[in-house]
Amino acid sequence: MIEALIFDFDGVIIDTETPAYETWQEVFNANNAKLDRSIWQRIIGGGAEKFDAYQHLEETLGARLSSDAIKMARRARYEAIVRSSPLLPGVVDYIQDAHTLGLKIGVASSSNRDWVEGHLAERDLLGLFHCVITSDDVENIKPNPDIYLAAMSRLNISPDRAVAIEDSFNGIVAAKMAGMNCVAIPNQMTLDMPLGKADLQLNALSDIGLKDLLDALTRLSPCD
Repeated sequence: MIEALIFDFDGVIIDTETPAYETWQEVFNANNAKLDRSIWQRIIGGGAEKFDAYQHLEETLGARLSSDAIKMARRARYEAIVRSSPLLPGVVDYIQDAHTLGLKIGVASSSNRDWVEGHLAERDLLGLFHCVITSDDVENIKPNPDIYLAAMSRLNISPDRAVAIEDSFNGIVAAKMAGMNCVAIPNQMTLDMPLGKADLQLNALSDIGLKDLLDALTRLSPCD
């Protein structure tokens, strides 16, 4: 029986990933350079490697630039886009239905606490979650399972009785390594990622009601 529903944040609750890439691509284009999408995809959802887009731009150009001005302007544009971005389809219904069904609800994100909780609070969602686990709470982010294991510990739920909602390869690997059920909902930036490790894949949460999703997962891997 499924007892908990755990959302990734970036790309699952809000599509922060497409504007992150596109605003950096604008910076690269302004400097007659290109930010390869496949390079950017490696860090979506976490990633084992660190990637500094500004450093990559300088290395591509072979020149030093005015870093503070470029970073501040790009960041301001990015944050404005994210603040105006809607919740992704089905998110609110799933949160409401999870409460109705008596499920515990959490967020498990490789982003930092201020970013995740700030956006949840702005949309009056923060108080609806029983736990919010971020990169501030663990030593290793996704694809390491630490964030999900910390969420399971906080909720006092066995991983096999929880469902992770993910959009990226790194996130799916983390959830499955933690022993959880996982549903993939790719966005514009993750559509071409290998997401086959997920138990199910949807175009959006709005494709299927939560109860029907839980029934489908139970049929795939029934638990006591």
